[in-house]
Amino acid sequence: MQQSTLKKLSEVLGISISTVSRALKDHPDISENTKSRVKELALALEYEPNNYAVQLRTRQSNVLGIMVPTIDNFFYDSFIAAVEEDARVHGYSVMIMQSRDKVQLETSNLHLFRKNMVMGLFASVSIETEDMAPFKKLDDMKVPVVFFDRVPEEDGYHKVCLADAEAARIAAEAIIEKKKKRVLALFGHPHLSITRIRCATFQETFAKQAPKTKISIEYPEGIAESKRVALEALKGKQRPDTIFCMGDLILIGVMYAIHKLQLKVPEDIAVIGISNGLIPTMYDPKITYVETNGFKLGKLAFAQMLTSLRGDSAPQEVRLESILVEGGSL
Repeated sequence: MQQSTLKKLSEVLGISISTVSRALKDHPDISENTKSRVKELALALEYEPNNYAVQLRTRQSNVLGIMVPTIDNFFYDSFIAAVEEDARVHGYSVMIMQSRDKVQLETSNLHLFRKNMVMGLFASVSIETEDMAPFKKLDDMKVPVVFFDRVPEEDGYHKVCLADAEAARIAAEAIIEKKKKRVLALFGHPHLSITRIRCATFQETFAKQAPKTKISIEYPEGIAESKRVALEALKGKQRPDTIFCMGDLILIGVMYAIHKLQLKVPEDIAVIGISNGLIPTMYDPKITYVETNGFKLGKLAFAQMLTSLRGDSAPQEVRLESILVEGGSL
């Protein structure tokens, strides 16, 4: 049945359109009898309010935005699932967009979020992001932004992060405990603060606890580049005895290289990573990893968003602690 209008409801009941509208909103000036009649007819005629008109009038929606670098990533997929789950419970829906790590697309997405009058935004910034002005436009509109995973370096923003330094330290100490001597450490894009923090802590841990360990640092992006870098290192004369992988895509590329060369883990080469948790379980033996859980981070971020929507929170940084999950690869 086509959507009925307020006018149709008023004609059938013989009351004004404004009375119908107020009855549907449980206005105290409207009698319970009139409210009951209006709501019963609205239900029978399958009336649905024009949500867009409501948004235009109130300048609000029940929509929360989520912007991630890419959706085809298990970490971000898990984060989205957690936020959507909690959003539904609290009466919100979500609008999801991806920047593909392009600042131009990121800026365009922010424009669409503003145009759709989202009530709040969860954002993980792109590799190219340097100017925070497009995000500040949302803040000027009193729309809270909770940054997660990849966050601005400066203060003054709501941030929900993984314990990046701690994760790198835990991974480094696990390698040191096994008395490894030659480590190939593969990190993400060097422009990102998350990469710089992890890389610096990783190196500092070795400098303090195992200064004689040889550390080689590379910054491959994605599966293909990680595979190329790993193959080159594993074919060299001074082959590493351990490969550290900062993320799941790097780990996949490294494991491609190890399988191509028919090396055994951990007898020929040890592997450890930082991971959301799924990819390491797909190998035999399972890969030892430091857990950085997207689902848990999503839950933490949503709690921060609720507090922000209520106006009860000054900008702050909240961290999700990391833990070592033992496999058989180290």
